[in-house]
Amino acid sequence: METTGFIMNFLQPFMLAFLPLFVAMEPIGIMPIYVNLTRQLEHHEKRKVLFYSILTATAITLAFLILGRAMFVFLGITISDFQIAGGLILLSIAIGDIVNTARGLPEVPPTAGVGIVPIGTPLIAGPAALTTLLMLSDLYGFTVTLAALLANLAIIWLSLRVSERIVYYIGDKGALGISKVISLLLAAIAVMMIRRGLEGLLT
Repeated sequence: METTGFIMNFLQPFMLAFLPLFVAMEPIGIMPIYVNLTRQLEHHEKRKVLFYSILTATAITLAFLILGRAMFVFLGITISDFQIAGGLILLSIAIGDIVNTARGLPEVPPTAGVGIVPIGTPLIAGPAALTTLLMLSDLYGFTVTLAALLANLAIIWLSLRVSERIVYYIGDKGALGISKVISLLLAAIAVMMIRRGLEGLLT
């Protein structure tokens, strides 16, 4: 009886909260973008990027989960504003990567700061994740939503940690080719975020 009660009271709502948050945070989709943005960095620099990425995402999502809508209201920011700003940041990064390669220009090596922007936010802690957190907190409560969030952050950390091994198996040329495709996809994601933000402002 106690086991059944635990499943009904925690595990079931946990899974119901975990799955939509997993979709919103897209750990599988973030991994190739992370590889693309950090491919020129040394191993110790990549570890810094990973640390700052998870730290930033954790701080933002926890703050948003605790403070909720009050934080955006206080700052006068809407989800639509956040979508447009995040989209513009991602679009500038994607265009810079594509244009530099097309012109044969040397690429500027990234720094550990990319772990904060754009990886930590808006890729991991993006508008979709923040909006989903608000919804889940209302539906399942703070404790269940927090557990689902921490589980997803752990999965993202693990997926980014092993991303180098995947690149090793496909080779440098394969990684370079994939990185350009990812840049195009990143630009498309950015345009989608901007579009949704504009739609939110106009409705």
